[in-house]
Amino acid sequence: MAVTDARTMTWRNLRAMTRVPEVIVFSTIQPIIFVLTFRYVFGNAIATPQGFEYVDFLMPGIFVQTVAFGAMNTAIGLSEDLSKGLIERFRSLPMARSAVMTGRTIADMVRNLGVVILMVIVGFLVGFEIHGTWAAFAFSILLLLAFGFAMSWVFALVALSVRNAEAAQAASFPILAILVFASNAFVPAESMPEWLQTYNKVNPVSIVVNAVRDLCLGLPAGEDVVKALIAIGVILVIFVPLCVNRYRRAV
Repeated sequence: MAVTDARTMTWRNLRAMTRVPEVIVFSTIQPIIFVLTFRYVFGNAIATPQGFEYVDFLMPGIFVQTVAFGAMNTAIGLSEDLSKGLIERFRSLPMARSAVMTGRTIADMVRNLGVVILMVIVGFLVGFEIHGTWAAFAFSILLLLAFGFAMSWVFALVALSVRNAEAAQAASFPILAILVFASNAFVPAESMPEWLQTYNKVNPVSIVVNAVRDLCLGLPAGEDVVKALIAIGVILVIFVPLCVNRYRRAV
């Protein structure tokens, strides 16, 4: 029943996205602006390690940033359902309680796939090149989707802890700013102060960026991929039970 209900809720959320295409459009505009800004404004001013072009160094970070910020939509969408009383209607039905959040996070993972594909195309248009194998690049996409799925559970907890969608968005941005803008997504960690380098060793965004960057640049990726998978697993182990418990109390 849980699997069937989660599939139904996933389809419901995907259908809802098609009825509000502005959400998808605006969720792609921001990363495109970041690509153009860092590629053409800051690109020549930032030194990259190992002689790679800055655009090749940048795009893996943009990919991770895209799925991380995409997780904010989980918080906003779930908050809207809560504020409209829709969750109470679901609760009155004979359905698995986990299906509401599972359906939301899986639907957002599907949306992330579409956005990441678009960002890959934008990256190619501005000069991004894959230095590794296509198989490694495909695996990096799967890693991105897994990370986005894990982050969706983080922001589902945010949604369940505030009163409305506006509060969810306001609460989500500072968390994302600390995780993304203080990471190695846009500049090498070696150029940062020592205390910030220490932070980046445990920052899940930086950990996943390292893995995706290695896979895209054709660098030895085994250790960084293992670290990324561990980081994703830890996020899920911590936040899935917290979300389920909070959901039972919230509704």
